[in-house]
Amino acid sequence: MKALIIGGGVGGLATALTLHVHGIDAEIFEQSPEVKELGVGINTLPHAIKELAELGLLEELQRVGIQTSELTYANRFGQTIWQEPRGLAARYGYPQFSMHRGKLQTVLHDAVVARMGPVVRTGHRFTRFEQTPDSVTAYFDKDGGEVSAAGDLLIGADGINSTLRAIFFPGEGPPLWDGVVQWRGAVIKKPWKTGTEMMVAGPRNRKFIYYPISDDVAEPGKQLVNWTVTIKLAEFGTDMQSSADWSRIGDRELLHKYLQEADFQLGEFDPKSIVDATDQIFEYPRCDRDPLPYWSQGRVTLLGDAAHAMYPVGSNGASQAILDARCLADCLSGSNPVPGAIAAYEDARRPPTTEIVHQNRRSGPEQVIDLVEERAPDGFEHLSDVASDEELRSIIKGYSTMAGFGKDQVNK
Repeated sequence: MKALIIGGGVGGLATALTLHVHGIDAEIFEQSPEVKELGVGINTLPHAIKELAELGLLEELQRVGIQTSELTYANRFGQTIWQEPRGLAARYGYPQFSMHRGKLQTVLHDAVVARMGPVVRTGHRFTRFEQTPDSVTAYFDKDGGEVSAAGDLLIGADGINSTLRAIFFPGEGPPLWDGVVQWRGAVIKKPWKTGTEMMVAGPRNRKFIYYPISDDVAEPGKQLVNWTVTIKLAEFGTDMQSSADWSRIGDRELLHKYLQEADFQLGEFDPKSIVDATDQIFEYPRCDRDPLPYWSQGRVTLLGDAAHAMYPVGSNGASQAILDARCLADCLSGSNPVPGAIAAYEDARRPPTTEIVHQNRRSGPEQVIDLVEERAPDGFEHLSDVASDEELRSIIKGYSTMAGFGKDQVNK
């Protein structure tokens, strides 16, 4: 059996590795001319790390990332609303990692090349496909000419702007912007607490996120830290002023203006000084896509953001793509013919990812911050006067169970 994979990102690479373990050949077609370490920080949850560990990648992930030990949700005044251990510190069987997105992609890419050989074809822009009852052929633009490849199945792991998805649903249009812009960057700083903690402060439309992603920096006693500033600029449904491209360079002066209006009061964290110390910042419209009525046609299917693009809430984007890869490989290694295996994969993965898309639109686990903001917009003296521990715990634990990373789900 041979799989053709469109897209050489986290989802496509993880899929190739997982298929390889199951004895299935794969070839990856990436439209970029070369593989580069792009982007900034990314979080991967224990249920996804479990899958990567079973692929033998845990040691490499430990080398390039930070094992997150604690998560704090706070209001814009820095008052703690929820705090909990994460990963191994929470007695999961697997860590939670924070790392540079490009480093994660490199770990996966290097493993693909080492185990499978030169199967990543760069400079191939997917254009169309044809399938018969027995095979599928994908067509690509390569240096201005058309080339093709044939296989037993075709997997669209080509992101939120997926060409394959657009073929399935030609009238869908661009991603849906909720009116929020996220500015992101990475900067070398002294560790906060032990250097393994993550903080999310402020409600959904005015938020500051801070977490370390690497200890491998030239300055002793410091680490590379990812930050994100989220500001609502327009109403949901407004046309995007820029493309859904997470490598777009951000407007620093505009961010300064909105930071002043947001008035974060976070003690030792001064968002403005952190932004000023950052060499390069990126600007990204927070967007997703509506869940689909189906992902597949015969021997062709979608995976990762191409299937279920979601807001970057709850650390579930890349994690869910990795879970997709394992599920698809398991289904293909069974006794079903390829179309039946793809149908089984969709039946297993489409309902839970659809629910995550909807939950992330409601802020996911960060609803605890929104809840307290609504009841105490000027801060609080005692959290218990605003929201009960039981109420907050219900939101947090309900989300983790729904998304598949409850401790009992991961450790079974």
